[in-house]
Amino acid sequence: MNGGAHRHKLAIEAVGRTFAAVRGGTPTVALEPVTLRVEDNDFITILGPSGCGKSTLLRIVAGLDTPTSGRVLLDGTPVVAPGADRGMVFQSYTLFPWLTVHENICFGLREKNMPQNEQQRIAAHYIARVGLGGFERHYPKMLSGGMQQRTAIARALANDPKILLLDEPFGALDNQTRALMQELLLGIWEAEKKTVLFVTHDIEEAIFMAGRVIVMSARPGRIKVEVAVDLPHPRHYTVKTTPEFSALKARLTEEIRIEALKVAATA
Repeated sequence: MNGGAHRHKLAIEAVGRTFAAVRGGTPTVALEPVTLRVEDNDFITILGPSGCGKSTLLRIVAGLDTPTSGRVLLDGTPVVAPGADRGMVFQSYTLFPWLTVHENICFGLREKNMPQNEQQRIAAHYIARVGLGGFERHYPKMLSGGMQQRTAIARALANDPKILLLDEPFGALDNQTRALMQELLLGIWEAEKKTVLFVTHDIEEAIFMAGRVIVMSARPGRIKVEVAVDLPHPRHYTVKTTPEFSALKARLTEEIRIEALKVAATA
């Protein structure tokens, strides 16, 4: 990069994705060229109707999929494959079933050949941070969905990634657990100021978690609008009942409804 030029933490530059035709059909344009700049310590939520390409975009940033056009830069370096500099948390619980909570959290640290005492220190920090003290020796099948997802978040954070990528991480949880997990993750972000890209189709979740909400259009996905969330931190769940929150929710509900109607019209 040029000396003195501003370098973004994450630069998504005109990233498009078209999936090849199946059995003589037409190719599917999942993403029209998307350009997005993410700064250090940003918490950005990507909101959109089902099938709008938001998960495809996140997978490209993760290096799990390759764009048809454009490129992704993390700290100025092109993303071409998965890497430890990006921590990924999926909706499904992707823990290793044969490892305990503690062993799951230490997995990436072992891969880096980190000294044992350092692994223990980092694992203990994140086990405490996500409220899993006393469950270190439990296997995933012994845990509730919320606890499995806490373990997955702790595992991603323990690796100290440059950016945390979350694909509807609370989508499979009941409403009460989901609300508690939102507060937990937001509290960790407020304390540790990670850079976060968080995909969701839940409007309240998108507002509560984010500093900026990116609304995507119906397929082919593109960025339709970007909305700043100027709600103060630390953010308490009671903010959800304020007039400011309600105004943001009304605006985003309208934006998403328009896109959902487009999807319904083509179904």
